[in-house]
Amino acid sequence: MIYGIGTDLIEVERVKKSVEKINGFKEKIFCPGEVAYCESKKNKFEHYAGRFAVKEAFFKAIGTGWRNGLGFNEIEVVNDKLGKPVINLHGKTLEFAKKHKFTNMQATISHVKNTAVAFVIIENS
Repeated sequence: MIYGIGTDLIEVERVKKSVEKINGFKEKIFCPGEVAYCESKKNKFEHYAGRFAVKEAFFKAIGTGWRNGLGFNEIEVVNDKLGKPVINLHGKTLEFAKKHKFTNMQATISHVKNTAVAFVIIENS
């Protein structure tokens, strides 16, 4: 059964400014593996923006937004061996998922020079 769906669209420049100018932004929003992944890319801010969009879409899919002690850096976006984005949860966000019996999460990301978009579907039993 579908628990929720969410989508987010964000300007790459907005994320770039936050990453470059706000002290601690990367650590508050991204997991260490995400930072390493994005920093390894030629157009790293497009990748940061895409991962940020997944996190926002996730919060929209659960229907609460960013509250109740859930953290952006508890939502980790990794890629499987074929490059497909996969969501891994940690901390209170993982506890929330277990409580609500999430069985599957799907994510897709697309980005171009100026914009990133993500879509998340969460299923539960």
